[in-house]
Amino acid sequence: GKRTLQILEQNYRNDPVSQELLLSLNEGKTIPFVRERMKDNTLTRETVMGKIVRSGYVPGGGMEQPIIEVDGQLQFFLPGQPLFPSLGDNTILKPTLNWLLRADQPGKLAAEVSYVTAGFSWSADYNLVAPEKGDTVDIIGWITMNNQSGKTFENAKIKLLAGDVNKIQPQMDYRRNLRAKAEYSLSMAAPEPVVSEKSFDEFHLYTLARATTLHDRETKQVEFVRAESVKAPSIYVYDGAEAGYRYYGGRNNDPGYGTQSNKKVWVMREFVNAETNRLGVALPKGKLRFYRRGDDGQLEFTGENEIDHTPRNETIRVRTGNSFDLVGERKPTDFKTDRSDKWMTETFEIKLRNRKKEAVEIRIVEHLYRWNNWNITAKSDEFKKTDAQTIEFRVPVKPDEEKTITYTVHYSW
Repeated sequence: GKRTLQILEQNYRNDPVSQELLLSLNEGKTIPFVRERMKDNTLTRETVMGKIVRSGYVPGGGMEQPIIEVDGQLQFFLPGQPLFPSLGDNTILKPTLNWLLRADQPGKLAAEVSYVTAGFSWSADYNLVAPEKGDTVDIIGWITMNNQSGKTFENAKIKLLAGDVNKIQPQMDYRRNLRAKAEYSLSMAAPEPVVSEKSFDEFHLYTLARATTLHDRETKQVEFVRAESVKAPSIYVYDGAEAGYRYYGGRNNDPGYGTQSNKKVWVMREFVNAETNRLGVALPKGKLRFYRRGDDGQLEFTGENEIDHTPRNETIRVRTGNSFDLVGERKPTDFKTDRSDKWMTETFEIKLRNRKKEAVEIRIVEHLYRWNNWNITAKSDEFKKTDAQTIEFRVPVKPDEEKTITYTVHYSW
């Protein structure tokens, strides 16, 4: 407000000096070339004059063979190392953005330049460490920043935006996706936070507490969340139908559909992102790696998965792998249909075997994929309806025990 300032032009130049560019700028001119030759077992240097008929430089990338005239003869290669005349004032050494400004009076003023650039990426990584026994974990989260912008930023104040930010992308975009993740350090006896977090518009903004230098081509990590003794019990899930058997809106009368059995029992970890569980912070999208300490105190990797942006007070459940000592079998034992009366029934037998030394609870997930109108007419155990086409049995299984679950579903239309 102290003076009138107007930007007349804004110019971006991306033609930094290179040998190829200088050759093109000197096309049609004769310049000296220095070349080395062996003479009487002695390396000597000599200067020859050559006219640049064609530089070989192609704007926008690519090269052609140069054409140089030496002593009245044309050759398709440089006769030596070219020596160019001094650079003019219009030559740039790096890609440059410049402005032509107009003001009503001279003087210095502070200016802020904001622009969207490529070459930066950042991600969140979470390490969850469990003790030798038990269902608690210690959570340590890191943000990983990667600078591939071509420029080093000294003592930069860094802010990271977490959320699904819409950004128009060109049809062919070789840039890395900008991802957002971070948090502030949490612990019962927490030191001063390295990263602070706050809601910002429809996103979450994470700010590094101190300025840091981010070098070009550098990867930098900063711890941003730490929580101890978070309850994260293991959950065992048996989804016995092969992947892909789901209800897709049409009636299915094929008796062989869905009869193939998957024997793997999934291992999942579940924890509530709440203050009552020593968390309660906005967790950005990222990769979770699970570890457990062995009886020798060493950390052993036990699985990994990814989470989406997770607000506080939400439950996180991720699959970390398959159980070695739990086995499931699923097979149909009966199938009947009467299309004139518009019904069909199907009976399944599901067996669970526990080869662990301790008792476990296994959640059997069954998808009723033949039609949208169904009713369970017989069952060996109680179940819970989890959505319009899915039921779940929760079955306790003792060590070395085999449990059998049966149910009959009746479809009508």
